[in-house]
Amino acid sequence: MTPLPKDLPSSISEQDRDTAVQRLKEAYAEGHISHEEMDEGLHRVLTAKTRGELAPTLASLPPEKPSTTSTIAAASGRIKRRGAWRVPRTLKVESAFGSAHLDLSRAVIEYPVIDIELQLGTGKARITVPRNATVDLEKLRTEWKVSLYKPRRNPGPGGPTIRISGTMGYGRLKVRHARR
Repeated sequence: MTPLPKDLPSSISEQDRDTAVQRLKEAYAEGHISHEEMDEGLHRVLTAKTRGELAPTLASLPPEKPSTTSTIAAASGRIKRRGAWRVPRTLKVESAFGSAHLDLSRAVIEYPVIDIELQLGTGKARITVPRNATVDLEKLRTEWKVSLYKPRRNPGPGGPTIRISGTMGYGRLKVRHARR
Protein backbone atom coordinates (compact mmCIF):
# COMPACT_ATOMS: atom_id res chain seq x y z
CA MET A 1 0.00 0.00 0.00
CA THR A 2 1.43 3.38 -1.00
CA PRO A 3 1.32 6.10 1.67
CA LEU A 4 -0.49 9.32 0.85
CA PRO A 5 1.69 12.36 0.17
CA LYS A 6 2.10 14.58 3.23
CA ASP A 7 1.57 17.81 1.31
CA LEU A 8 -2.04 17.20 0.23
CA PRO A 9 -3.98 20.48 0.22
CA SER A 10 -6.50 20.58 3.06
CA SER A 11 -10.08 20.29 1.93
CA ILE A 12 -12.72 22.83 2.80
CA SER A 13 -15.23 22.20 5.57
CA GLU A 14 -18.76 23.54 5.34
CA GLN A 15 -17.86 26.01 8.10
CA ASP A 16 -14.90 27.31 6.03
CA ARG A 17 -17.19 27.76 3.04
CA ASP A 18 -19.92 29.45 5.14
CA THR A 19 -17.36 31.83 6.67
CA ALA A 20 -16.01 32.76 3.23
CA VAL A 21 -19.53 33.39 1.89
CA GLN A 22 -20.31 35.52 4.94
CA ARG A 23 -17.15 37.61 4.48
CA LEU A 24 -18.09 38.24 0.84
CA LYS A 25 -21.62 39.29 1.82
CA GLU A 26 -20.34 41.63 4.51
CA ALA A 27 -17.78 43.21 2.14
CA TYR A 28 -20.56 43.79 -0.40
CA ALA A 29 -22.98 45.17 2.22
CA GLU A 30 -20.30 47.61 3.43
CA GLY A 31 -19.57 48.76 -0.15
CA HIS A 32 -16.04 47.34 -0.40
CA ILE A 33 -16.80 45.22 -3.47
CA SER A 34 -19.20 45.57 -6.41
CA HIS A 35 -22.11 43.26 -7.18
CA GLU A 36 -20.09 41.64 -9.98
CA GLU A 37 -17.11 41.08 -7.68
CA MET A 38 -19.40 39.45 -5.13
CA ASP A 39 -20.93 37.16 -7.78
CA GLU A 40 -17.48 36.11 -9.03
CA GLY A 41 -16.24 35.58 -5.47
CA LEU A 42 -19.29 33.50 -4.54
CA HIS A 43 -18.76 31.32 -7.60
CA ARG A 44 -15.10 30.75 -6.66
CA VAL A 45 -15.97 30.01 -3.02
CA LEU A 46 -18.79 27.60 -3.86
CA THR A 47 -16.69 25.67 -6.40
CA ALA A 48 -13.43 25.62 -4.39
CA LYS A 49 -12.25 22.24 -3.19
CA THR A 50 -9.25 23.28 -1.07
CA ARG A 51 -8.37 26.13 1.26
CA GLY A 52 -5.66 27.16 -1.17
CA GLU A 53 -8.35 27.86 -3.79
CA LEU A 54 -10.15 30.11 -1.28
CA ALA A 55 -7.09 32.17 -0.36
CA PRO A 56 -6.97 34.53 -3.40
CA THR A 57 -10.65 35.39 -3.06
CA LEU A 58 -10.39 36.13 0.68
CA ALA A 59 -7.08 38.00 0.32
CA SER A 60 -8.75 40.59 -1.92
CA LEU A 61 -11.31 41.45 0.81
CA PRO A 62 -10.78 44.03 3.56
CA PRO A 63 -9.42 42.60 6.84
CA GLU A 64 -11.96 40.66 8.84
CA LYS A 65 -13.43 42.54 11.80
CA PRO A 66 -12.51 41.14 15.19
CA SER A 67 -14.95 38.53 16.36
CA THR A 68 -17.62 39.98 18.56
CA THR A 69 -19.33 37.28 20.55
CA SER A 70 -21.13 37.84 23.82
CA THR A 71 -22.83 35.38 26.12
CA ILE A 72 -25.76 36.13 28.39
CA ALA A 73 -26.34 33.34 30.89
CA ALA A 74 -28.60 32.69 33.86
CA ALA A 75 -29.49 29.44 35.60
CA SER A 76 -33.03 30.67 36.29
CA GLY A 77 -34.90 33.94 36.23
CA ARG A 78 -35.23 36.37 33.32
CA ILE A 79 -32.71 37.46 30.74
CA LYS A 80 -33.83 40.79 29.34
CA ARG A 81 -32.27 43.26 26.89
CA ARG A 82 -34.14 46.26 25.53
CA GLY A 83 -33.64 49.88 24.58
CA ALA A 84 -30.49 51.18 22.88
CA TRP A 85 -28.13 48.30 23.60
CA ARG A 86 -25.26 47.32 21.29
CA VAL A 87 -25.89 43.95 19.64
CA PRO A 88 -22.74 41.86 19.07
CA ARG A 89 -22.18 39.96 15.82
CA THR A 90 -22.88 36.70 17.68
CA LEU A 91 -25.02 36.56 20.81
CA LYS A 92 -25.29 33.40 22.89
CA VAL A 93 -28.22 33.16 25.31
CA GLU A 94 -28.06 30.34 27.85
CA SER A 95 -30.54 29.47 30.59
CA ALA A 96 -31.60 26.17 32.16
CA PHE A 97 -34.92 27.28 33.69
CA GLY A 98 -35.36 30.96 32.91
CA SER A 99 -36.90 32.97 30.11
CA ALA A 100 -35.29 35.37 27.65
CA HIS A 101 -36.65 38.57 26.12
CA LEU A 102 -34.49 40.31 23.52
CA ASP A 103 -35.83 43.51 22.01
CA LEU A 104 -33.75 44.53 18.99
CA SER A 105 -36.19 47.20 17.78
CA ARG A 106 -34.16 50.12 19.21
CA ALA A 107 -30.84 48.32 19.54
CA VAL A 108 -27.63 49.47 17.88
CA ILE A 109 -26.98 46.90 15.14
CA GLU A 110 -23.65 47.40 13.37
CA TYR A 111 -23.55 44.17 11.36
CA PRO A 112 -25.60 43.10 8.33
CA VAL A 113 -26.01 39.62 9.86
CA ILE A 114 -26.58 38.86 13.54
CA ASP A 115 -26.39 35.30 14.89
CA ILE A 116 -28.39 34.54 18.03
CA GLU A 117 -27.69 31.13 19.53
CA LEU A 118 -30.27 29.99 22.08
CA GLN A 119 -29.54 27.26 24.61
CA LEU A 120 -32.70 27.19 26.72
CA GLY A 121 -33.97 24.36 28.88
CA THR A 122 -37.56 24.91 30.01
CA GLY A 123 -37.90 28.66 29.61
CA LYS A 124 -39.55 30.55 26.81
CA ALA A 125 -37.96 33.17 24.59
CA ARG A 126 -39.37 36.27 22.92
CA ILE A 127 -37.37 38.21 20.33
CA THR A 128 -38.55 41.48 18.80
CA VAL A 129 -36.67 42.32 15.61
CA PRO A 130 -36.56 45.59 13.63
CA ARG A 131 -39.35 46.15 11.11
CA ASN A 132 -37.06 45.69 8.13
CA ALA A 133 -35.20 42.62 9.46
CA THR A 134 -35.13 39.24 7.78
CA VAL A 135 -35.33 36.29 10.18
CA ASP A 136 -33.84 32.83 9.60
CA LEU A 137 -34.90 30.02 11.98
CA GLU A 138 -33.55 27.11 9.89
CA LYS A 139 -30.94 25.98 12.44
CA LEU A 140 -33.13 26.17 15.56
CA ARG A 141 -34.11 22.87 17.16
CA THR A 142 -37.09 22.70 19.48
CA GLU A 143 -37.86 19.66 21.58
CA TRP A 144 -41.43 20.30 22.62
CA LYS A 145 -43.23 23.30 21.13
CA VAL A 146 -42.94 24.87 17.72
CA SER A 147 -41.65 28.38 17.21
CA LEU A 148 -44.11 31.17 16.51
CA TYR A 149 -43.02 33.46 13.71
CA LYS A 150 -44.94 35.09 10.90
CA PRO A 151 -42.51 36.54 8.32
CA ARG A 152 -43.22 40.00 6.95
CA ARG A 153 -44.29 40.01 3.32
CA ASN A 154 -41.87 42.77 2.39
CA PRO A 155 -39.41 43.57 5.19
CA GLY A 156 -38.00 46.51 3.24
CA PRO A 157 -34.46 47.24 2.12
CA GLY A 158 -31.42 47.67 4.29
CA GLY A 159 -32.49 45.61 7.26
CA PRO A 160 -30.27 43.14 9.09
CA THR A 161 -30.57 39.38 8.80
CA ILE A 162 -31.20 37.78 12.18
CA ARG A 163 -30.19 34.10 12.21
CA ILE A 164 -31.55 32.23 15.22
CA SER A 165 -30.05 28.83 16.00
CA GLY A 166 -29.51 26.54 18.96
CA THR A 167 -31.72 24.30 21.05
CA MET A 168 -34.86 24.91 23.08
CA GLY A 169 -36.12 22.23 25.44
CA TYR A 170 -39.70 22.70 26.59
CA GLY A 171 -40.18 26.42 26.07
CA ARG A 172 -41.52 28.25 23.05
CA LEU A 173 -39.85 30.88 20.90
CA LYS A 174 -41.94 33.81 19.73
CA VAL A 175 -40.40 36.16 17.15
CA ARG A 176 -42.16 39.31 16.01
CA HIS A 177 -41.30 42.41 14.02
CA ALA A 178 -41.42 45.80 15.74
CA ARG A 179 -44.43 47.90 14.88
CA ARG A 180 -42.40 51.08 14.40
